[in-house]
Amino acid sequence: MHNITVALDAMGGDFGPSVTVPAAVQALSLFPELKVVLVGDEPSINTQLNQLGYQRSARLEVMHSDRVISNSEKPSFALRNSHDTSMRIAIDLVESENADACVSSGNTGALMALSRFRLKLLPGIDRPALVTALPTVSGNKTWMLDLGANASVDADSLFQFAVMGSALAEQHLGRKPKSCHSKYWC
Repeated sequence: MHNITVALDAMGGDFGPSVTVPAAVQALSLFPELKVVLVGDEPSINTQLNQLGYQRSARLEVMHSDRVISNSEKPSFALRNSHDTSMRIAIDLVESENADACVSSGNTGALMALSRFRLKLLPGIDRPALVTALPTVSGNKTWMLDLGANASVDADSLFQFAVMGSALAEQHLGRKPKSCHSKYWC
């Protein structure tokens, strides 16, 4: 695997840095090709790093932000008022190509809306989908898209999810779809 930089919204989730910072330190210990940019309240992040006894390295960067998008905030409000939040800064690091990925356990609606606005979608895709790798009995992984982010979908949406899954498989797994009958995507 090549080197990868992840921008982590350290303030996201119910417990913020008390969970995200130890998780980032653990990930760094397991994956030598990983670099993490922790985005959030720098004093809170540093407190957690000190409690863990973590010695700073070039693979961990802290980027301060003054604000957090709350879990109760509407995505439309977040879009208009997110400029200096930890989530927005983490997404902007991906947009500027200073990070390869953004991870946040914060407000999912705001994350999807901001990502769609800042990072754009593939041509022909109308809505984003959450994706994760699930372990299988054989030890391999299977990838699942649209993990509950969309309450209802139609045939076009399902087709678009298939296109996104295909792009993921091709780019990250080195596999081409076995067959494709679309005049638009193959």
